Amino acid sequence: MMTDGKQVPVVFSGLEVDIDVVNMSLGDRALLGPVISRIVCAVLSQQTVPVDAVLEVFVRVIGNSDSQQLNGQFRGKNNPTNVLSFPGVDSGDLTAALAASACGGPPVMLGDIVVAAPVVAQEAAEQGKPVMDHFCHLIAHGLLHLLGYDHIEDTQAEKMEVIEIVILSDLGIPNPYLPKIQHERQHGR
Repeated sequence: MMTDGKQVPVVFSGLEVDIDVVNMSLGDRALLGPVISRIVCAVLSQQTVPVDAVLEVFVRVIGNSDSQQLNGQFRGKNNPTNVLSFPGVDSGDLTAALAASACGGPPVMLGDIVVAAPVVAQEAAEQGKPVMDHFCHLIAHGLLHLLGYDHIEDTQAEKMEVIEIVILSDLGIPNPYLPKIQHERQHGR
């Protein structure tokens, strides 16, 4: 659906987006909740997830120390990172699980997305982007991981980037991969 030239995401009546904001440097749950829900719906719409499926996604906004601990535990890296994703369903089983859920089967727990608010703010400042645009990009990126996308190989990364660009563009958010100068020219900054 289009409104004012911007894509309006499909509403998934069976979607539950659980949000826990531990670090409020980007805003509290009241501010971030609608933003997160809109991005989640935009990604699911673009990925043609059945609207009748019953889905759950958990998003947690944390600080650097929690991010560093999780990044070390699950990726073996001793530093905070912008976003981590923990799939709830193996990517090979996801299509069947979504179809079954849409036909009255069990709900699908897509997984968890964990975003480090201070890293998001720092990266946005370094890249000359609005912090909420960068936050939205990382939520979309994390959800695409839950849907089975990866960027280990260059071709996978390019495919994932194109999908992110389209999703964000539909929501009026500029291409997150543009260099800072080109981004500023495009948006009069």
